[in-house]
Amino acid sequence: MALVAVKNPDDALDIVQDVMMTLARRYADKPQNEWPPLFYRILRNRITDFHRAASLRNRWFAWVPGRRTEEGDARLEDPIEQAPGAEQDTPEHGHRTARNRDAMLQAIAALPQRQQQAFMLRAWEGMDVKHTAAAMRCSEGSVKTHYSRAVHTLREQLGELIA
Repeated sequence: MALVAVKNPDDALDIVQDVMMTLARRYADKPQNEWPPLFYRILRNRITDFHRAASLRNRWFAWVPGRRTEEGDARLEDPIEQAPGAEQDTPEHGHRTARNRDAMLQAIAALPQRQQQAFMLRAWEGMDVKHTAAAMRCSEGSVKTHYSRAVHTLREQLGELIA
């Protein structure tokens, strides 16, 4: 089920492993006959989370060549559409892409450390608020505040790049 949904064996195994750990950790005290529906509910939620994270990552890092597709594999989304055309063959296009990438990385680097950390964990690593809070050792509300401020700052500084 996971492999069909994410189309990448490594990501599918990671998702299933995460689901098994969650099931064992949170529902070990439940009767065994309740485990299968719980497992599939958790699995469906993890797959949805995976696609949301990929969508968010693609929205923020769309300018990175060879980015991961929503299915999670490292191939380009559409080889025909992504094939270099007249514009992509020009030095100007290469320079513009490099400039955009550098501007994005500089804007992220200029963020305060906690905002930078919240943004990278949420947007790039695809972590949910709860896991980001645990990683940052702060409350979920703090994660939401730092992430919101980071996104607002990046939108102000990079408006046309991320629109």
